[in-house]
Amino acid sequence: MHHKIKALKAAFPHTIPVMTGYLFLGTAFGILLNSKGYHFGWAILMSIFIFAGSMQFVAVNLLTSAFNPVYAFFITLIVNARHLFYGISMLKPFKGRGKFKPYLIAGLTDETYSILCSTEPPDQVDKTWFMFFVTLLNQIYWVTGSAFGGFLGSLFSFDTKGIDFVMTALFTVIFINQWKAEKNHIPAITGVLASVLCLFVFGPDKFIIPSMAFIVLVLTIFRKKIEEGI
Repeated sequence: MHHKIKALKAAFPHTIPVMTGYLFLGTAFGILLNSKGYHFGWAILMSIFIFAGSMQFVAVNLLTSAFNPVYAFFITLIVNARHLFYGISMLKPFKGRGKFKPYLIAGLTDETYSILCSTEPPDQVDKTWFMFFVTLLNQIYWVTGSAFGGFLGSLFSFDTKGIDFVMTALFTVIFINQWKAEKNHIPAITGVLASVLCLFVFGPDKFIIPSMAFIVLVLTIFRKKIEEGI
């Protein structure tokens, strides 16, 4: 038990920045889902079993639109396609984690991935338990925020128009930060141009999947040249 507590204490400080973001975004998700007529319990269940951040916001629109399983499959695959690369890079760190491995895989988010890749536990702290608690704490923050938002939405009736813009705002901030941090702007420019092109070709209701597929295709084909900054 002592080694578990040490791992928890070591993991918690690294998750504090994630906590501030997840509580806010989770609350927004819970409010948004409740505004569509879903009991706050659904927000909790989605955050426990899906735990996919941006995809949960997209799922709200999928739940309130015409049933289209093919579209839902492809939009989910493309939105979360980055996890294919996360997973490959985590094959070695997750090797030999025993019973923890399935949960570490299922709970791997952008922020958890960042912590696990950039942080080593202190000496005498079990790394497996450290990785587990980083993942678990981050999910607890998201579930807590979702539950609070859903419950808050069920108690008060207020205009939620525009609250789904929170993810657009988040991705805009991420885009700006990445633009400032990276010298090579080819991937960012590719994404913008591909999105604008597909918007004109396919229209505002159907451009997301083609644009993301086009972006992945271009970046894959020209990966070496892009990495060289050409």
